[in-house]
Amino acid sequence: MISQKTITKPIMLLILSFILFSASTLQAQSLKLNPKTFSMTIFGTTNVHNFQSKVTLASGGLTLNSSKQVQSLDVEIPVKSIKSNEKLMDKKTYEAFNETKYPTISFKMLETNSLQVNGEDITVTVTGNLTMAGATKKVVLKSTGKIVKPGVYEFKGSITLKMTEYGMKPPTAMLGVMKVGDAITLKYDVTFEGASVN
Repeated sequence: MISQKTITKPIMLLILSFILFSASTLQAQSLKLNPKTFSMTIFGTTNVHNFQSKVTLASGGLTLNSSKQVQSLDVEIPVKSIKSNEKLMDKKTYEAFNETKYPTISFKMLETNSLQVNGEDITVTVTGNLTMAGATKKVVLKSTGKIVKPGVYEFKGSITLKMTEYGMKPPTAMLGVMKVGDAITLKYDVTFEGASVN
């Protein structure tokens, strides 16, 4: 015969686990990328001249746990939000990304490698999946940031990538006379905002 004590113990453990999970969830701080205060610029080279394109639209979210550690980070960029001062370059960029089939670039954090907080200054390194042109690769993002005010966090950094690693063919123009280099560098300055948590 099963005793009341034997039944009660698993139930109490289940209730305790639920309470602890609920408490950690309530203490988590969810922030959204502010579309008005972000800056992302792509720098590249050609055999004719260097170029740069700006990302004009992005969305995403950042979640911090009760210890202010990065719990999750997601960012999405529409390919057609990438704009240069040259229509031909934009067209070639969209073709390289196969924008009609893969209209977005996305980053999803997998883990936090390191986090240092010194007063209002933050240094963080995370590993995540970057998806471009239908291909997904692990990348490491190293950022410096600061707590602007309660509930507002700013992060800056850069990452260099090779298009061919994502199955992309570097664009060419002028009947192949102008050729874009394989490597591009993305520099970013993004702000995440949400309700402040004590």
